Amino acid sequence: MTRSIRAALPRTRRRPTAAVAAATALATAIGILAGVPAGAATGKQPGNAGAAPVVTRAALDPKLVAGRGAQVAFLEQEAENAATNGEVIGPDRSAYTLPSEASGRRAVKLVPGRYVEFTLPAAANAITVRYSIPDAPSGGGITAPLDVAVNGKRTRTMTLTSQYAWLYNQYPFSNDPNAGLLHPDWWITECSCVPAATTPYPSIPTPFRPSHFYDEQRLLLDRTYRAGDRIRLTAPAGSNAAWTVIDLLDSELVAPPRVRLLAANVLAFGADPTGRRDSAPAIERAIAFAKRTGLSVYLPPGTFQVNRHIIVDDVRIEGAGNWYTVIKGREVTLPAPAPDGSVHTGVGFYGKDAADGGSRNVHLSGFAIEGDVRERIDTDQVNGVGGAMSDSTIDGLHIRHTKVGIWFDGPMRNVRVTNNIIVDQIADALNFHTGVTDSRVAQNFVRNTGDDGLAMWSEATANARNTFDRNTVQSPVLANGIAIYGGTDNTVSNNLIADPVREGSAIQVGSRFGAEPFTGHLWITGNTTARAGTYELNWNIGLGAIWLYALDRSIDARIEVVGDTYLDSTYNAIMLVSEWSVKDLYSISNVHFRDIRVDGTGTSVVSARSAGSASFENVDARHVGAVGVNNCGSFHFTPAGSEFSLNDLGGNDGGWLADWQLPNTITCDDRPPVIPPPPPTTW
Repeated sequence: MTRSIRAALPRTRRRPTAAVAAATALATAIGILAGVPAGAATGKQPGNAGAAPVVTRAALDPKLVAGRGAQVAFLEQEAENAATNGEVIGPDRSAYTLPSEASGRRAVKLVPGRYVEFTLPAAANAITVRYSIPDAPSGGGITAPLDVAVNGKRTRTMTLTSQYAWLYNQYPFSNDPNAGLLHPDWWITECSCVPAATTPYPSIPTPFRPSHFYDEQRLLLDRTYRAGDRIRLTAPAGSNAAWTVIDLLDSELVAPPRVRLLAANVLAFGADPTGRRDSAPAIERAIAFAKRTGLSVYLPPGTFQVNRHIIVDDVRIEGAGNWYTVIKGREVTLPAPAPDGSVHTGVGFYGKDAADGGSRNVHLSGFAIEGDVRERIDTDQVNGVGGAMSDSTIDGLHIRHTKVGIWFDGPMRNVRVTNNIIVDQIADALNFHTGVTDSRVAQNFVRNTGDDGLAMWSEATANARNTFDRNTVQSPVLANGIAIYGGTDNTVSNNLIADPVREGSAIQVGSRFGAEPFTGHLWITGNTTARAGTYELNWNIGLGAIWLYALDRSIDARIEVVGDTYLDSTYNAIMLVSEWSVKDLYSISNVHFRDIRVDGTGTSVVSARSAGSASFENVDARHVGAVGVNNCGSFHFTPAGSEFSLNDLGGNDGGWLADWQLPNTITCDDRPPVIPPPPPTTW
């Protein structure tokens, strides 16, 4: 949910199971920068090479992230740890490359005829494959086959697609790889210039800034296979894709479909489970009947075509499970722009607008929403779930290929968003926008968003007393894993955030996008980040794994950062910064870091590029690439020292916070060399 750091662009309306525990014992410590666990493939493996299953979480040894992130039903296996006769690519954290957007920054590239083979760590009857294939020469994507074999016997051929991948150019991006600059009047790093104001006009290669390469597909297998069985993925010899990159495989034992006999079954109202006919009217008839009779609505197994919003209020809609019930629609061009600026509509379940009182008592569970969004148009309301829903629950959905998985426009209160999987979004996975209060987002899994994974945006009205707890956010292509823009008494706790790619951090606290000020407290507690802190394209500097940013106003509410762990940060672990144009207007203060562990930074533990202060207590660091503190303050370099002060409350181990750096010694090295740290290990 970011705009360019220029802050001048338009906004988007945007217990582990026994099997998991057993598989965890098989995992070995993973090399975070190199991404290679002990004994794993480091290049091509011969075709008969067996590989014991290496189970990871966000490409990490699960021991490193115990208690953090979502408890999910599937087991993750990175392709680079499997048997393959393909090419292991990466590691690379530079934007616009295939490895940079891969989980753990490594993947396996298959040319036709090559394979990657995974050994199941536990019984499974379903898999998810995260992959990338090339775009069409003029954009729009291609399709290509991928053979799936179990124990040497081909069972299925998946049809992969790049129709929902491959964006180019400047925000809000283009589907055309050959397009010229969308904004030639913007400064760009590639030429260190404003092209439109430069003579001669610089040569800008195309495709310009390709990104958003990956997609994923799920496949129910023909039966349940045992631990130790081998799943081989092969790019067949006749594939029209010059290459197929496999990032990872998730395997899962999916329960049988749920059946609700005492419910308004949408089939009784004319819904078509084959997906050939539009089922929206039938679903709406079932909703009306359910409200009259006090029943819930049941969506049985099948694919139901829905190409517009279904408005929900005071209703419970249950599917047979998100592997079985799919609500799928195409994007539809409106005959004229809607009052909200939308030029398209598409599949989505929406509460009534907040201005019309919003909806209440809405409960959505157990189905998938499959959209058809292939371009970013911020005015479009083409989200999986939207509107305003108070006293409501969203549980167990799988949402893919929408603009934003769940975008709530408040004011609204008391919504619970739990146990959902939100992947392959053009923008955010979830955004609490404008006056969302007393709500909770927990145990959700997010991967491959085109903007912030989870966000609270207090535009016009403050969000308050909300919690983001025990969620996993992986590989946001642009912006942040979790972002909080203003608000009162909100909490970010026990989350796992890994691999942000571009112009963002794992966690951002931002006074920006016209958000209301931070007031009261903000608690950031017990989170783990991995391989976070990206290169900021417009500033030409590296960011922190956690990034506090004062752009629109000062940040002076009490912010408590307690018990976080920052693993293998690409640049800094902690960054506090104000935009250059307002560096003498705004500051960051009243920030308190306590009981923090920093295992590996490419540059510093703390980078301060703002006036203000922060306290540090029991912040332990090791494998620090540069000086522990990079204190530039507001860049005035006064005789009195930096405008930013560090308050040492004791117990800060590892030598990163020395007496000579306190309280405000200038230690400004704006772009220190990056020294990749060794892989993190248990403390």
